[in-house]
Amino acid sequence: MPEIPPHRLTTACFQILVTTGKGVATMSVRFALLGLLAERPRYPYELWAAFQALAGGPEIWDLKPPQVYTTLERLAEAGLVEAVEAEDGDSGQRMYALTPRGRAVLEDWFYTGIPGDHQRDEFFIKPMLGLMVEGTDLHRLIQVQRSTLYQELHKFVHQCTIADPQRELARVLFLDKVVMHLEAELRWLDLVEARLEEIRQQPPPRPQRRPRGRPSRAQPDRPDTPHVNAPAKEDAPCR
Repeated sequence: MPEIPPHRLTTACFQILVTTGKGVATMSVRFALLGLLAERPRYPYELWAAFQALAGGPEIWDLKPPQVYTTLERLAEAGLVEAVEAEDGDSGQRMYALTPRGRAVLEDWFYTGIPGDHQRDEFFIKPMLGLMVEGTDLHRLIQVQRSTLYQELHKFVHQCTIADPQRELARVLFLDKVVMHLEAELRWLDLVEARLEEIRQQPPPRPQRRPRGRPSRAQPDRPDTPHVNAPAKEDAPCR
């Protein structure tokens, strides 16, 4: 495998792993396994159990044991982890350890921001299509989503209530984040429902028509034509 400069290790890891992964969730699992191996070498089953404890259990993140084995194989192919001799000498059990290259990738990931995926929203597509499909009850559509969010909100508030902040403060803070996101989505639903009639009056989004044929060649400025700079447009705020 060719050497990769240390400052490009994370980029290289992304290029290797994303081609076979399933989005951000898969990427997070891989870095989580690197972090757990940075603590100490582990067996695959130990990694699975440690990840479940870290993520909050299968009801939060249902990682299957076969996924751990598959992920470890890909990390090993990338040179980020390696198989080592088992502590008890059992050759039938393969233990994995972090390589220096894997540690560099992990440290780079620690200090790289993760953008939120706020623009791909399945529910947003529903009312947009509902405006185009005759007979769709948009108020019912919104109410069904609102009911679903309230059920989720109740579940996570309950989990936050029974969690012990003296021993599970990190989990409590994570649950607070989930609750805040759900509350924000509920407020947004209220806003959408209040402005449905305004949305109906606007044309639905359509793809832009592309001109047929070859693009015309730009005409050079004539010497006798004065060049005028157009004023810059200011960004309009959301309303």
